[in-house]
Amino acid sequence: MPTGELTTRTPIPAPWHGDPYADAVRTGRGPLFLRRTDGWLLPLEVERWCAEAVPADMTVLERCQGPVVDIGCGPGRLVVALAERGHPVLGVDISRAAVTRTRRAGGAALCRSVFEALPSEGRWGTALLLDGNIGIGGDPRALLARVARIVAPGGLLLAEAAEAEVDERLLVCIDDGRGRSGPVFPWARVGASALTRHASAAGWRTAEQWTASGRVFVALRHRT
Repeated sequence: MPTGELTTRTPIPAPWHGDPYADAVRTGRGPLFLRRTDGWLLPLEVERWCAEAVPADMTVLERCQGPVVDIGCGPGRLVVALAERGHPVLGVDISRAAVTRTRRAGGAALCRSVFEALPSEGRWGTALLLDGNIGIGGDPRALLARVARIVAPGGLLLAEAAEAEVDERLLVCIDDGRGRSGPVFPWARVGASALTRHASAAGWRTAEQWTASGRVFVALRHRT
């Protein structure tokens, strides 16, 4: 995938509102799942996302450099934790409910897709793609190429990979496990090996990989 203009294969998702995800973010609790078209369910950790940052998160935050953009910030626990550590930080999410919760917690957040124009493009020191957000848009290589244009030359990307060594493209919806679901959208799941392979093709080099509390993280440095 070239690092120039996005292709028609990279859809810009519409903002989420009035769906099970928004309701879960407002209440701070699940159950909530990603449901594949064949019925397969992946549990989503709503309670963890809506709580304070945990020690595994802190292993990521302590590696952040300069101003930070949290892509798919969700309810904003990382935005708030980074602000408390003195980092200039902006959360970006297509869910209005998530952005509202982030702002109420004291964080700065913008309701927008990562594939739309963002403030300070090309000047962010660090970008975050945690909690499965490497799957945004259903094309990890296109997403990684897009993030390469958001960070500064030589900038840092801290990403979370799937625990399993997978590399798959999915059509999914958000499901509350009680018969209510949102619209179908493209998603992806990638393990660490696939993530580093896609990153290399999109102009990144792998700087570090580590595991904390069973979660797998990768630090990528943009090649200047």
